[in-house]
Formats: sequence, structure tokens, C-alpha cells
Amino acid sequence: MAKRTGEKYNAIIEAAVKVIAENGYHSSQVSKIAKEAGVADGTIYLYFKNKEDVLISLFRAKMGEFTASARQELKKLHSPFEKLAKLIALHFSRLESDRNLALVLQIQLRQSDASIRSGIAGPLKEYFKIIEDVVEQGVSCDYFRDDVNPKLARQMIFGTMDEVATSWVMSHREYSLTNLIKPVYYMLARALAKDGNIHPY
Repeated sequence: MAKRTGEKYNAIIEAAVKVIAENGYHSSQVSKIAKEAGVADGTIYLYFKNKEDVLISLFRAKMGEFTASARQELKKLHSPFEKLAKLIALHFSRLESDRNLALVLQIQLRQSDASIRSGIAGPLKEYFKIIEDVVEQGVSCDYFRDDVNPKLARQMIFGTMDEVATSWVMSHREYSLTNLIKPVYYMLARALAKDGNIHPY
């Protein structure tokens, strides 16, 4: 199998995002992805075992880019409130900047097989760890309440962002996802804050 780098590999990943967003995972034949990428059908199999592998690789590539970028951005900040706000901003901005990717991540992945969900678990855990680290810092630095459970808080933070993003993708009306960064931040920050003192957005 060819090394998963280079122009053709990236072209296939981007083509897969577009084709799956437009047709749905189950109706997206490898031939459609190959045509969109401008490569022969056989070229797909130089990089991927099958269509399932394409979807898993797509998620790993995109989530890997996102988590690496998020870690770099958070290193520049000190307050856990600032980090929480930044995470929400990064999450919503990334999805709003690429609606096709948002459709794949928020809708198509949820309708996939158990083996695909298992294949994307690793990169997702990396993102969960970033969120939990922010919560743990908030508790240890006395910014967040002492009774906050980091794992439960992470589930609530991710769950909130995920549901808001899914509602945006599925909505029949046009509105900006990034306009919701501030209200979502304030809702979550107030739930976590010790003595009601939060860092203003």
C-alpha cells in the first residue's frame, strides 16, 4: 500500500468529503470518489483497502489536523476560561468553514457501521483528552468548582458543541454557527465556574 501522503492521497480525501456529503456514505461508490479526485479507480486501492477505510482515514486526517491545531492554540493561553472559549471557537469555525466536511462528520459518520465507529475512536479520544485537560486545569487552579467531574464535564462540553453543530447542519434556515460561540461559552462557563466568576468572552 502506498504511503498516505502526497497530492493524490490528499485529492482522494478531499474528493471523498465532497462525494459523501453530496450522496451519503452508502451511495458513494469508490468510482465516484475516484472521478471527483481525478484518478483511476485502481489508484484508490493503492492508498485504501476499501470505501470504509476511506471514511475512517478521512476522519483521522481531519481530526488529526484539528487536534494538532487546537493544542498549539491552547498553548498560547493561560486561563481555562480562555481555553474553553477557544475550543468552542475552533470547533464551530472549522465546521462552518467547510459545510461538506460538517455534513460528513455530523451526519454521515453517525449512520455508519460499528467497524467505522470503532476505527474513528482513537482520534476522537485525543480530542476528548484536550477537553478534559482544560477542565482539570480549571479545577486544580480553583477557577472551576471542586465538585466538577472532568470526564462528565467533557461529555457535557463536547455533547453541547456537537448538538449545536448538528442542529446547524440539519437546519433548513441559514444562520451562522460562529455566532453561537459566545452564548455557548457563557452557558458552559457559568456551569463550571466557582463562585460564579468567569472570564468574559
